Amino acid sequence: MGCSQSTSSGHAPKSASVGRRASVNPPMTKREIHQRIDCIDETRSAKFGGVSVRYAYLSQRGYYPDDAHKANQDSYAVTHDFADRKTDAFFGVFDGHGRDGDKCAHFVRDNFGPMLKKGVIKARVELARSQGEPVEGVELSKEKIQEVLLKAHTECNRSLHMSQRVDDSLSGTTSISVYLHGNRNRITISNVGDSRAVIGRVAGNSNNNNADNNNNNNNSDAGGATPPPTTSGALKAFALSRDQTPYRRDERVRIRKTGARILSLDQIEGLEPIDNGEAERDEKLEREGGEGDGELILGDEIDEGGDPPRVWSPHGDYPGTAFTRSFGDAIAEELGVISKPEMLMRELTPEDKIIVLASDGVFEFLTNQSVIDICAKFTDPLEACRAVVAESYELWLQYELRTDDITMICIFVDGVDRQWCSLVDGEIEGTPVTCEEENDDDLVDTSQRPVRKGLSVEKSRALMKLKTQYQIKDVTDDSEEDFDITSLYNEKTEEQKASIAEAIRASVVFQNITDAQRELIYKVMEPMEVKAGQWIIKQGTVGDRFYIVDEGSFEVRILAENEKDEAGDGGNRVHSYEGSRKNNSHPSFGELALMYSAPRAASIIAQTDGHLWALHRYAYKKITEEKLGARKDSEKILKKIDVFKSFTEEELSDLSAYLYETKYGKGDTIIKEGKVGDSVFIVLPGGSCESVRTGEDGTLAKSTLEINDFFGEEILKGGIESKYLSTVTAKSKSTFLTLQKSDVKRVMGSKQSKMA
Repeated sequence: MGCSQSTSSGHAPKSASVGRRASVNPPMTKREIHQRIDCIDETRSAKFGGVSVRYAYLSQRGYYPDDAHKANQDSYAVTHDFADRKTDAFFGVFDGHGRDGDKCAHFVRDNFGPMLKKGVIKARVELARSQGEPVEGVELSKEKIQEVLLKAHTECNRSLHMSQRVDDSLSGTTSISVYLHGNRNRITISNVGDSRAVIGRVAGNSNNNNADNNNNNNNSDAGGATPPPTTSGALKAFALSRDQTPYRRDERVRIRKTGARILSLDQIEGLEPIDNGEAERDEKLEREGGEGDGELILGDEIDEGGDPPRVWSPHGDYPGTAFTRSFGDAIAEELGVISKPEMLMRELTPEDKIIVLASDGVFEFLTNQSVIDICAKFTDPLEACRAVVAESYELWLQYELRTDDITMICIFVDGVDRQWCSLVDGEIEGTPVTCEEENDDDLVDTSQRPVRKGLSVEKSRALMKLKTQYQIKDVTDDSEEDFDITSLYNEKTEEQKASIAEAIRASVVFQNITDAQRELIYKVMEPMEVKAGQWIIKQGTVGDRFYIVDEGSFEVRILAENEKDEAGDGGNRVHSYEGSRKNNSHPSFGELALMYSAPRAASIIAQTDGHLWALHRYAYKKITEEKLGARKDSEKILKKIDVFKSFTEEELSDLSAYLYETKYGKGDTIIKEGKVGDSVFIVLPGGSCESVRTGEDGTLAKSTLEINDFFGEEILKGGIESKYLSTVTAKSKSTFLTLQKSDVKRVMGSKQSKMA
C-alpha cells in the first residue's frame, strides 16, 4: 500500500488571538524559506482501475509577522490500494485552525483514512455475505459508501474530542477528500468546512451549469514529453464541493437555530451596524425556496476587507469561526459547527482533465476558474501546484499583512477507460448499479465563499502608518495630466505577449479589461534589465509601477513596524519570486501601485541578473479610464439614476471608473425578476434588449431597451438582498457597461445612506 502524508514540522504557537499587532523577529534565512514548503519529490503516475492519473501535492507554511515560526496548520494524505483494493485511492487536505490547529489536522490525517478503510472493508464483507458472493466481487452502492463516510467522519470527530494529546475546545480542522473507486471510474467527494474540490473539464462537453462565471480560458502548452491536460480546447471549472460558511443562507438558518449569532468582526466591535432583520429574512427565503436566492454575496468577488461573517456564541465573543462545519471545535459544535460532511459522487469521463483539492488559502483571492487555468498551462502537476500556491501566496502578501498556510493536491486525469467500467459490471453478479446511475452532478451550485478583491482593513491601516512614518511623496515627476502614454510604446513578440497575458490573468485589476485595452497594456509594458543586488522596490516609498518577472530571482523583505533597517538589507526575508521562460513561470508584484498612491509594504531585491516588465500607474489609469471612449457619456447616464442624482461630478467620475464591459448573446437572460441582484447595466451602441415586468394585477409590461438605456438600478435602493423587478433578455448580441453594487458601496462610502 502506498501512502503519503504531510510532515509535522514547526512548533505550535502558545496562544491564539485575533488581535492586530506586529512584532520584530529575526530574519529568516533562505533555507528557512524553503523549509516552509513540503511537497512530493516528483510527480507520481498511477492507474486505479479504468482511471489513469498523475498527481502531486505541495504545502507552504504561511507568513505571520507576529509569529515567524508558527507551525503549518495544513496537512494532507494520499493513499494507494485503499481499503485493500488496488483500484481504489484516497486523497485528502486538512486545514487546521486555533491554537492546536496543526495537531487537529494531523489527528484527522492520521485517523480518518484508517477509519474509513475499516468501514469500507466491513461493509463489503457484509454485502458479500448477504449475496453469497466473494468479497472481491462486490461493489458498494452510493448510499452505502456515503453511509460509511458519514460514520467515519462522526467517529473521527468523537475520537478527536476524546484525545488526551489535543485540546480541540477552540481548535479544529476542515477537510476535503476524494475517495476514488477505480472499478467504477467514479469519485466520492466529502467536504467539511471551506476547503474545496474543483474539476476542470473540456469546454463545450458538459451540460453541467455549475461552472464559475469567470471564463478566462487561455491555456498554453508548456512543452515536455507528456502533453498538457488538454490540447484541443480550454478547460472549464466546475465545483465538486460547496463551501460551508455563513455566506450560505441555509447554513445561517441552521446555525441560528442553536442560538448562535452571525456577525463580522467589525459588527462585533461596533464599527459596522447589525442588520436585525437578516435572520427573519433568511428563514422566510429558506421556507419559500428558490435556488440561489438569499446568499450574502452572489458572484465571484467581494471587497469585504478580509472581514467575513462569523459564528458567535449568544453569551460572549467566541468562537468566531468563519466556517460552519469542521472536525473538533468542541465549543463551536454546540453552536452548530458540526463534522457532518456534504458528499457528492460522480463518474469520471474522458472530458475530465484536472482535479484540484486545496485549502481555503488558495481560494481567498483566486476563483475556481483561475486555479484550473493556471494548472492547465503545465504538463506536470507538481509544476501546477508550485504555480498555484505561489500565485496565492503572492496575492496574500499584496493584500494582507500575513499569508495563510496553503496546501494543494493536483491530479491530472490522463485517461478514463469506460470499457473497464462496463467490463466490471458484466463480470460481477449482484452489483447494485451500473456506472451511470449514481452521479450527483446537481448537488453543487455556484455559490461559494466569495473571492476577495481588495485590501484588508489591517493592510490599509499599515499603509497609512507607513505614509505617515516616512512622510514621503510620489516618486513620479510628471503630473498625471501631462503624462505621455505614447512615450512608452514598444512592440512585443507574440511570445512576450503570451507571457504577460499569463502573468496578469489571475490579477483582479486586469480581469475586466477589454481586448483592446489588453493590447495597449502589452504596448506600454516597459522592459527592464536588472543586476543582482539591485533594489526594485523599497519599503515605505510610494510606488508607481507594477512588475512582472520575466527571468530571474527576487527576494521579498519586510521591516516590522517601527523597526529601522540598521543592517541595510531590507529586513526579514519572507518570500522569493522565481521567474523562468523555460518553466513558463512569471510571478508579479507591486499590483497595488496601479490602484493606490500608497507606500510600498515590502522591499524587493534582485538576487540574480534578470529581466522585468513594468507597467506605470498613469499608463494603466489612462488605458482603463478610456473605456470605449465614453467616460463622460457614462457619467451623464449615471446622473439619470435616482440614487446618483445628488452626486457631484467628482463622485460620478469616481463611479464611472468602476464601470466594466460585459457581453451577452442573443436570447441570453441578463437579469431575472425576483432574483437577488448585484449589478446595474447600461446598454452600449448596437445592443437591444427586451424588458418584461409583472404588474400588481399579474399583467406583463414589455419594453425595448436600446443605446444608453439602463436597468437593474432598483437593487441600489435596498439592502444586501434587493431583487430585480424585471426580466431583461438580449434581443441581439449586446454589450453593456456594468456597475457592481459592491463597488458603489466601496467607492461612495458616506453616500450609502442614499441607498438604504
